[in-house]
Amino acid sequence: MSIPTIKKILANSIWVKQEILKNDHLLKKIEQTVEICIQAFQNKQKVLFCGNGGSAADAQHIAAELSGRFYKDRPALFAEALHVNGSYLTAVANDYGYDAIYARLVDGIGQKGDILFTLSTSGNSTNIVNAAQVAQQKGIHVVAMTGSTGGQLKELSQILINVPSDDTPRIQEAHITIGHIICELVEAALFSD
Repeated sequence: MSIPTIKKILANSIWVKQEILKNDHLLKKIEQTVEICIQAFQNKQKVLFCGNGGSAADAQHIAAELSGRFYKDRPALFAEALHVNGSYLTAVANDYGYDAIYARLVDGIGQKGDILFTLSTSGNSTNIVNAAQVAQQKGIHVVAMTGSTGGQLKELSQILINVPSDDTPRIQEAHITIGHIICELVEAALFSD
């Protein structure tokens, strides 16, 4: 019973990635994201990430690949997941409400020319949408990584990477794959041998 189920889950995950592979428009969006990240890092700007739950873990994972290393031993890049300061997060959630946690931090540390990656499988998480709105007001580039529709983030992002699925685990698996692609290409461009 379990082997057929395992095969079905793997097949679904592969199918999503194959759909991305066939979608030249979506591949172009990934390429554009790489280009703006390269430009931001060359200009000493920050690349910030936010998400909830599994998407927060993905945000932290991708940020760590940039700030630490991917393949190469090289200087660190300024990339940070906005949820990593637990004291800040709980204080702002307590004092202002959970919907303000990312928007307040984007307002405090974000500068024109920075990039904010917003990870939300639905594209409708209120605290992520609020952060994107503040980023837009400050001239921060918004890259939305979502599921198929893009949700509210579709209208708030300069680049929408909307994975062609409505299944949260499959979307998150694709987000990590796309994140790894971005990290590999950015690192290769900035630190060529």
